[in-house]
Amino acid sequence: MVSQKHLLVIRMSAMGDVAMTVPVLLALQKQHPDLKITVLTRAFFKPLFSQLPNVQIFEADVKGKHKGIFGLYQLYKELKALKIDAVADVHNVLRSNILKLFFTAAGIPVAQIDKGRSEKKALTAVKNKKFSPLKTTHQRYSDVFSSLGFKVLLEETGLLTKESLSKNTQDFLGSDTKKRIGIAPFAAFSGKMYPLQLMEQVVENLAKSEHYQIVLFGGGPKEKEALELWQHRYKNTLNVAGKFSFQEELSIISQLDLMLAMDSGNAHLAANYGIPVVTLWGVTHPYAGFYPFRQPKENALLADRNPYPLIPTSIYGNTFPEGYEKVMETIRPASIIAKIEEIVH
Repeated sequence: MVSQKHLLVIRMSAMGDVAMTVPVLLALQKQHPDLKITVLTRAFFKPLFSQLPNVQIFEADVKGKHKGIFGLYQLYKELKALKIDAVADVHNVLRSNILKLFFTAAGIPVAQIDKGRSEKKALTAVKNKKFSPLKTTHQRYSDVFSSLGFKVLLEETGLLTKESLSKNTQDFLGSDTKKRIGIAPFAAFSGKMYPLQLMEQVVENLAKSEHYQIVLFGGGPKEKEALELWQHRYKNTLNVAGKFSFQEELSIISQLDLMLAMDSGNAHLAANYGIPVVTLWGVTHPYAGFYPFRQPKENALLADRNPYPLIPTSIYGNTFPEGYEKVMETIRPASIIAKIEEIVH
């Protein structure tokens, strides 16, 4: 009898990129049910994988015992003790490359993601821009598994099911029967964040309609402060930020009727549950391959490329030329509200 194969999957950050592994791993498991999978990632991300059978999480403590070259060697030894048969590196950064050296030296096969750096450079170029859709990140992940002999057909995968609400989250949401609209107005970089004063107009109009319960998502202290103001200013509006564990936040996301988000992690979290996601795109663009899984393309509201032909100017929204500071303002609040109403009614 052939022993069960054990695959190590490496993806340590960031949240959106880790979230995008979930539907791919669901497909991998469905199509290779005898495969045992260990995901090397940050402890914080563990709840993302709670619905995946045969998947265990190995926590990378890169700021503690796994820090530096000697820490990575210790990490390698801990992983090798699990009897890993092959390694799928869907991160491909310095840390994972060092781990690759250790595993390769031990005769354990390693496949790494092709990030398509040259294609992405051409897509974001100022001169001789090649404006055409690139392979999706989900497909790039799938290709890594296929190259190790575990073919993945993404069209045959399912999605996560709704999470159960805790008593805390049930009490917080209440028994309101209105359509539940999640809004995640923040992003890591300003180039892909909708202006807060315009997003507030969206919140105000939705709240006023009496048809919706609005649930606000965010992270840092300044974000929480802004969202608290909106919660107090507008009825039918609740701020989740800073009030629940990540697992509880995921359960709330899974119960939404729609999520409005930037090109950011919350869009991918909602998409994994099959929640309709309306995404807003500034100096980034869906062509780079980071579009939420199985979301209709018409749910992406894009900045106008006519006055801003260099879009996308970067992959992550962290760089843009002078004069491109206000590209998001070409997406009007009225068009966002109309798209939301079109989907949830």
